Amino acid sequence: MIHLMIMMLERVGIIVILGFILAHMKVFRQHLQHPEGYKGNAVLICIFSLFSIISNYTGIEIRDHKILNNDWIFAIDPSSSIANTRILGVEIGGLIGGPFVGAGVGILAGIHRFSLGGSTALSCAVSSLLAGVISGYIGRFFRKRHQMVTPRVAALAGISMEALQMVMIIMLAAPRSDAVALVQMIGIPMVIVNGTGSFIFLSIIQSIIRKEEQAKAMQTHKVFSIADQTLPFFRQGLNETSCKSAALIIHQMTGTDAVSITDRETILAHVGEGADHHIPSRSLITGLSKKVIKTGKVMKVKSRDEIECTHHSCPLQAAIVLPLTSNRKTIGTLKLYFKNPAGLNRVAEELAEGLAMLFSTQLELGEAELQKKLLKDAEIKALQAQVNPHFLFNAIHTISALCRTDAEKTRKLLLQLSVYFRSNLQGARQLLIPLSKELNHLEAYLSLEQARFPGKYTIDFHIEEGLEHMEIPPFILQMLVENALRHAFPKKQKTCRVTVCVRSEHGGVLMKVSDNGRGIEPGMLDQLGKTPLPSKEGNGTALYNLNQRLTGLFGQQAALKLTSESDSGTEVSFKIPFKSQREGEDRCLRY
Repeated sequence: MIHLMIMMLERVGIIVILGFILAHMKVFRQHLQHPEGYKGNAVLICIFSLFSIISNYTGIEIRDHKILNNDWIFAIDPSSSIANTRILGVEIGGLIGGPFVGAGVGILAGIHRFSLGGSTALSCAVSSLLAGVISGYIGRFFRKRHQMVTPRVAALAGISMEALQMVMIIMLAAPRSDAVALVQMIGIPMVIVNGTGSFIFLSIIQSIIRKEEQAKAMQTHKVFSIADQTLPFFRQGLNETSCKSAALIIHQMTGTDAVSITDRETILAHVGEGADHHIPSRSLITGLSKKVIKTGKVMKVKSRDEIECTHHSCPLQAAIVLPLTSNRKTIGTLKLYFKNPAGLNRVAEELAEGLAMLFSTQLELGEAELQKKLLKDAEIKALQAQVNPHFLFNAIHTISALCRTDAEKTRKLLLQLSVYFRSNLQGARQLLIPLSKELNHLEAYLSLEQARFPGKYTIDFHIEEGLEHMEIPPFILQMLVENALRHAFPKKQKTCRVTVCVRSEHGGVLMKVSDNGRGIEPGMLDQLGKTPLPSKEGNGTALYNLNQRLTGLFGQQAALKLTSESDSGTEVSFKIPFKSQREGEDRCLRY
């Protein structure tokens, strides 16, 4: 029995070696990991059937309870039988490929075993089919739970399937006494060897697949890490500054000998070997880069002549050049250089291709963000340039009425009107202005309004010292104060007070405009600033536009917040993000 087990271990070694060789073949691994589909199943059936057939040929012939040490078996005596590792190939095929593959391998292996003849031909053929089907359902059980069959499970399955074969021999082989004697002789060695072989075979396959998955995971992590670090630079578009920073990161993290980034005409950045003659902005792109830009396809070369560098002592001997695209147009190239052509292997190629795809996406996103920002800027400037025609007509009418009674006051009002319009024109050209300019603009507006309604309004300012130079969107305080003067107070209210407060708070600068007017109805309060609410006075649209400006520039954290109580007034506030906290005392101004 021990002698038979040693001989069978030699046979199973052949199968294990074949499995090791196949596991290193990419085609086999692909179908092994994704056996779905007729093609994948057919490939697995062919491979594992070949294993089983080789096991039949390399089996050990048993005749009259004696071991015949044949090298290859092509036919056996009708009274003989074979001790082999056929069930190993059938079982592994079923565990990996499922019932269809298991049944296919079992049928082919069984037919071949039956063709060799012998006293156990029928029982071995039937047991091959049963082992393939049962192993296939075991493999399907694990796949439905998104799990891989472990080597331990494979070993237990191998032992069970071989035990099943022993049972079939006893049931179907004749005479029964010879079948029992045969099982007593070969049963334990075959069960142990096939169980051990299944464990080793699946361990080898899983180890190679796991290493490949780990390598892919590491490569994917590297690609995303590079993409994450270069994202801020490629979002700026292709220019010398952004490309140099990106090329440095790529060079450090990929281990290439040199990295170059170009536009359609010149080199924008070159880091690493050859930097003495691949000079940004002064060197034209090589002929190889021109071909990539023209065709839009990846190109790989492994000689200096193919790189087409005109410098006689260039150390770079191999390169992979990838197109950088935006909106389906090639706008530049990414080039990875190597001093030794052996460095340009499949791993480097896949890494480079992944980077080029991500960089192209980043460039498109950067361009989209730029267009979005330009559109937002245009919208904001259009809002800032709007002048209320009623305010202009009323101001001119007021100044005209004062011409005959108070020339000095008329002169001051004309100056304030010029300040107002000058600020309006300047603000229309800028997204942000200093708080001091906004206060000057607001002062000019209030001077004109209080000239129209003498003694009606009292405006209090509480401005924290040290904040005069912080930048805010133009006209924002003026619009809130104007909104309060026009809509907050009923005609018969005697004391009309508006308070403007600006102070630093944790994380930013808080700005509030409050009044002691009639308040806002609860049903309307929730909608103001969030959706346009056109009315005869137009206040809903003004607050909505203002809120759009704030959130467009600073995000949702700067959105307007409105609180109001009936007959107690309204408070409108917002917070602009501010990195540094400034402390100071309030200074109070009163008109």
